[in-house]
Amino acid sequence: MIRILIVFMLLIVNSSNAFSQVDELPERYRKDRQLSDQRSVRKGKAILLHMGGGIQSPGGDMSERFGNNGVIGLGLEYANEQNWFWGLEGHYLFGNSVKEDPLDILRTFPEGDIIGNNRTPASVVLRERGWYMGLGVAKLFPLVENRRAGIRVGLSAGWLQHKIRVQDDNSSVSQLAGDYVKGYDRLTGGPALNEFVGWQQFGSDKGWNFMIGLEFNQGFTNTLRDWDFTERRKLDDSRIDLRFGIRANWTLPFYIHSAEKIYY
Repeated sequence: MIRILIVFMLLIVNSSNAFSQVDELPERYRKDRQLSDQRSVRKGKAILLHMGGGIQSPGGDMSERFGNNGVIGLGLEYANEQNWFWGLEGHYLFGNSVKEDPLDILRTFPEGDIIGNNRTPASVVLRERGWYMGLGVAKLFPLVENRRAGIRVGLSAGWLQHKIRVQDDNSSVSQLAGDYVKGYDRLTGGPALNEFVGWQQFGSDKGWNFMIGLEFNQGFTNTLRDWDFTERRKLDDSRIDLRFGIRANWTLPFYIHSAEKIYY
């Protein structure tokens, strides 16, 4: 009788251990499956927010007015499972190198000063300011096992606008006050194209998401002012404003899995 009880107890213990192992297996498999699902989602549809900047050099008519400039920007894109991207991008241009002098008519000779209202030399500096905004499409060509890491080629079309910012620090020159400054800033704008070729990567398991590459911009612009005070005419010549440089973006992706789940 005692032997039967011992055998029965051993059977119960072994059975409980076996059931506990069976319960652990689905939990482990469930976690692996969830991780696999998330990795799969990161290769699917997504909404992408880009933030970045770069350095550019001018060409064409742009090089006669400005030197090198910096650029910062934002972008919003939709990505499908075939690695096509559609979206909107905007860039803000800024620089300190201005080659043209729209204030030449106000300067004294030979010193080159601008005399303020208090009859002393005023502190006036010239800066480059501008922006580009466009709608674009891009394609990612994967080169590694992660199917969202490879060469990105993109094209967008939009509007380019730039001007010479006349900065009168002390507001001491009456000729540059209010709307008068518009006769000196040489505001220019027109349709433009923007191309990007570089490396784009989406890291798995919330890794690094970025792109870096070469950027080219062609603006087909004209003056947006009716009169230039220094030239004593409207600057109505057609322009081709070129920019080329390097740009890097950090990307925040929002992966769309279903109506209930969004991963980032």
